[in-house]
Amino acid sequence: MIVPMKKITLLVQEKDNLSALRMLRSLGIVHVRHVQAPRGKDIVSLQEDIAFISEAIEILFKYEIKDLACMELAQEPLDWKYTAKHIIDLHKRMDQLQEYSKSIIHNISEWELWGDFDPDAFKNLAEKNIYIRLYKISVSELSRIPAEAVVKTVSAEKDIIYCAVISREKIDIPFKELILPKMGLAAMKARLAQDNAAMENIRKDIHKFICIRQRLQYIKGELEKEMEFQEALRGMGQESSIVYLNGFIPHDSQDALLAAARKEKWGLMIDEPAEDEDVPTLLRNPRWVSLLNPVLKLLEIVPGYRELDTSAVFFIFFGMFFGILIGDAGYGLVYFALTMVMQKKLGNKIKDKKPFFLFYILSSCAIFWGFLTGTFFGQVWCAKIGLRPLVPALNDVKFMQAFCFFVGALHLSIAHVWRASLKLPSLSALAEFGWVGILWSAFLFAKMLILGEPLPSFAQWILLSGISLVVLFTDPRKNIFKGIGSGLGALALSLMNNFTDVVSYVRLFAVGMAGLAIAETCNIMAASLGGGSFILAAGSVLILIIGHGLNIVLGPMSVLVHGVRLNVLEFSGHASVTWSGQAYKPLKQ
Repeated sequence: MIVPMKKITLLVQEKDNLSALRMLRSLGIVHVRHVQAPRGKDIVSLQEDIAFISEAIEILFKYEIKDLACMELAQEPLDWKYTAKHIIDLHKRMDQLQEYSKSIIHNISEWELWGDFDPDAFKNLAEKNIYIRLYKISVSELSRIPAEAVVKTVSAEKDIIYCAVISREKIDIPFKELILPKMGLAAMKARLAQDNAAMENIRKDIHKFICIRQRLQYIKGELEKEMEFQEALRGMGQESSIVYLNGFIPHDSQDALLAAARKEKWGLMIDEPAEDEDVPTLLRNPRWVSLLNPVLKLLEIVPGYRELDTSAVFFIFFGMFFGILIGDAGYGLVYFALTMVMQKKLGNKIKDKKPFFLFYILSSCAIFWGFLTGTFFGQVWCAKIGLRPLVPALNDVKFMQAFCFFVGALHLSIAHVWRASLKLPSLSALAEFGWVGILWSAFLFAKMLILGEPLPSFAQWILLSGISLVVLFTDPRKNIFKGIGSGLGALALSLMNNFTDVVSYVRLFAVGMAGLAIAETCNIMAASLGGGSFILAAGSVLILIIGHGLNIVLGPMSVLVHGVRLNVLEFSGHASVTWSGQAYKPLKQ
């Protein structure tokens, strides 16, 4: 649920503003809304420090830990600015060396066929009127070189020769002369070896600092808290010797703030937020619904304060969509096992265990759907060994498409029924029931137009009833004609969208079938090799690993694209949830 918020205005004497903010920070309940844009040297300095240390931390995440033999460094007193600068300088030097090494490698490959020579020797000889110039010339065009020049072939590649043209005078050669490198081949290779050694030393130096990455992250967190504090301080309004702060608190935190105000002798006003105010959103759900929070954080979406909290419906249907889109019990077991491994490996480092439990549930949904359809790393081989689906109808193409249409109509109907329950006893609630009728008529028409099923005689009456309710009650007014005009406008904008939204749920079937097709194809390819020899058996195993591995990797991506879309766009559109909210972030220590 979205927790009701209260708007607060806190008034203190100017001399007490620091102590008041520190007390508010210790309470950790006030989401500060700046009265004026925060400005000041302290804020600029903190912004620079945060950017500086963030760059150093980002660099450390780019390097893998080769060893952890740096406990002494991790315990030493830390001058974070000096350390961050040293890390950034090392990384810049690494970038320079890598770029220079690429150019050297390119030059080596370009001059390998010429052998080793000293470019300075060419200049010295030119001063003595001995001109040596290098060319790449086709064999058929050698005759075009003037007779007074001596041609020495260095190497050849197909019909191209690499040659040196030597002359006593600087004569015109009708070919493009090669520009000499700055150093010879041996010098290039020596320089490349030096650069590689230098880069390895830099890597070792950076690896030493990986052990203090957590300390740097902690310092960054403290800087961000100080930044938040300074912004709250500089963002306060002032009238004469009184400074004031605006913000929002959860409705159940009023007593704590009132007690602090009485104790500290603050002025405090607590009001209901105005209808047009941008109020932060605090979600507070049962533990099983809060498992969805990692998905919402990943997508960086928050419902608006006055919108519906669709988390529970999102979670239930997201699990269903995951099961249908993955659709394989074998893949579900792989995801389950990978989640167990990751929890064992990272469980102690991650405080919030919700992502692990979420993946356990989602993996179980895939396993469950796999048993319903008899799919375990494919279907055909399961049928051959006698493993039958629990619900054979789910493997029928026509039935599955109809099922997807049904899920779509049900999912979107929940949105409108929910909105109707909030509008009651207003007559406008009837318009939401009208949309429900339109959705189910869209379901029936989709079955007729796409699946070729006969249209029930009552379908047209459901559609007409739904349209009538939408037209008459979308915006009920005393002036019935204006109300009907609003209803007709809403109908014109959304009638066809309702049909396409219901049909769009067929993506669940289509994407699931695509994954199954990949699984069956790699099974057939692997089986065609047979197991007559070790090489053929190894090839079969390799095909199975690559084919099913591709499905396992792409599966969660399809869920993010399609499973999330159906909740965030289709369902949320019908529930009038725009995800335009701002997360509740209280000032805290």
